[in-house]
Amino acid sequence: MIFTGSHILSVEQFDRADIERIFQVADAMAPYALRRRVTRVLEGAILGNMFFEPSTRTRISFGCAFNLLGGEVRETTGFESSAITKGESLYDTARVLSGFSDVICMRHPQEGSVAEFAEASRVPVLNGGDGANEHPSQALLDLYTIRKELVSKDRGIDGLRIALIGDLKYGRTVHSLCKLLRLFNNIHVTLVSPVELAMPEHIVEEMREAGHKVVITEDLPQSISSVDIAYSTRIQEERFATKEEADLYRGRFRLNQAIYTQYCEPNTVIMHPLPRDSRAGANELDNDLNQNPNLAIFRQADNGVLVRMALFALVLDVVDQVDKCSRDVNWYNSLRTL
Repeated sequence: MIFTGSHILSVEQFDRADIERIFQVADAMAPYALRRRVTRVLEGAILGNMFFEPSTRTRISFGCAFNLLGGEVRETTGFESSAITKGESLYDTARVLSGFSDVICMRHPQEGSVAEFAEASRVPVLNGGDGANEHPSQALLDLYTIRKELVSKDRGIDGLRIALIGDLKYGRTVHSLCKLLRLFNNIHVTLVSPVELAMPEHIVEEMREAGHKVVITEDLPQSISSVDIAYSTRIQEERFATKEEADLYRGRFRLNQAIYTQYCEPNTVIMHPLPRDSRAGANELDNDLNQNPNLAIFRQADNGVLVRMALFALVLDVVDQVDKCSRDVNWYNSLRTL
């Protein structure tokens, strides 16, 4: 695809070469993400960060990525702080706010809402999650994490064995990740969920039509016994009609160190898009996994900044200027030793 000036709304925009390009640029962003160097390539540019649904990592990660490239961030969080509560349409909101910004990141609880907003926007729009539909930047950082974790084991993404565990019906991160995995070869996906929270059938069929093996099960121990990646997701409580309905499924597929030791291969990587639900009734990834070197959830979150920096640099066409606008840092930062 041509990245310059483009909206990033769905992972279906990308082919394999596009993915490799994004990851190549993300790799080059490491000195800036780790604050070994500073770049001002986007000095004067403004990101409109519009989050109409709760977010910690995605919202701050997008803002951090833009700041690290030298840009400034203006934020709207929640419907109550926007004119939408006064009846303003997405079209009007897009027309106005795109006049104040050079690029916009948007999260909205309704499927298709970000694409609707992008149609009226005068600047590129990046999808930060639209309901249970897609979360393209999360899927990219997930795949980037898988790539980095497997490189250390002298492996590539082709031939990947992955278990996706939990709420696969409403988990937009796994929807987008499956769509990306279709671009690779010989993927073995095990889908672990209650029947009521199964992966949408059209995504399963698309994976199979692409030549990949898909197994559907409710058996957690068996599903994680022969995989490279165990990717857990929380119950998407906000997508259910009531909390009581969500509680029916909470805590069904818990992974702790004892289960990991008993069933997983020694180098199985544990991933989660976060937030992990650490409440007693859920606890999908137990805190006793925190010292497990194969727990990649925090490396995964760190990788989000790299990938989002890459998307901004590509969409705003500054990839070749990043280093030219850089200098050494002049403060102490412990990240530089990592």
